[in-house]
Amino acid sequence: MKTYTAIALEKFPMVEAGDDVALQIVENAKTNNVDLEDGDIVVIAQKIISKAEKRIVHLKSVQPSQRASKLAKKIGRSSKIIELVLRETRKILKLSRDIMLVEDKRGLICINAGLDKSNVKGADAFALLPENPDKSAQNCRAAIKKLTNKNVAVIVCDTYSRPFRRGQVNFAIGVAGIKPFKDYRGKKDLFGQILKVKNIAVIDEIAAAAELLMGQATEARPVVIFRGLKEHVDSCENCSINELFISRKEDLFKNAL
Repeated sequence: MKTYTAIALEKFPMVEAGDDVALQIVENAKTNNVDLEDGDIVVIAQKIISKAEKRIVHLKSVQPSQRASKLAKKIGRSSKIIELVLRETRKILKLSRDIMLVEDKRGLICINAGLDKSNVKGADAFALLPENPDKSAQNCRAAIKKLTNKNVAVIVCDTYSRPFRRGQVNFAIGVAGIKPFKDYRGKKDLFGQILKVKNIAVIDEIAAAAELLMGQATEARPVVIFRGLKEHVDSCENCSINELFISRKEDLFKNAL
């Protein structure tokens, strides 16, 4: 029987600007009677990374640009919110009163460039995504290695909507120490047929599974440790979230926007 273990760390401390997230993970794991092991996969909610990396912005400090003011008037939204989105955006894909769908400066396709109010203290405070989620994951992984001498993988995750489906799902936005895919192409199925397109984004599957324990409201469980997946994932020292991004040529949905 194949099984794996997912451990959500309870009573994680409230993260503040400048905090050492890796140290907090190691210490909180001990509080939960969990010792990190080689091969563990540590999944971290983006929000605590953003808080630690001082990516919280207060609207009172935002001065809207002329472009932001013009767009705000056009769609009837806050010019300061639009300014924050524009600062994080490479390309606007869809703009309306209800939605700003963009390709952000990291290459992620997301609503409002990942700007988020949930679980951020302060009426006018919003969280931005980490500047470089891969680097955030790499730094956390290296720090955990230094603190514990254990070789773990790290996935930074965030919640996103999906094309043509209701609801949101956790996706990986940064990765370190794990190959993003499990590639079945060229292998045979149960009936000897050669698989041609099965290239599974395992880091997204793991991120989605983590959200079942993390929650989205008052759970305060931003870190989940996965154990027992060594046979199902491959380690990788130089892999990046960019490997999941597709080109315009490959994009099946490009004409739907």
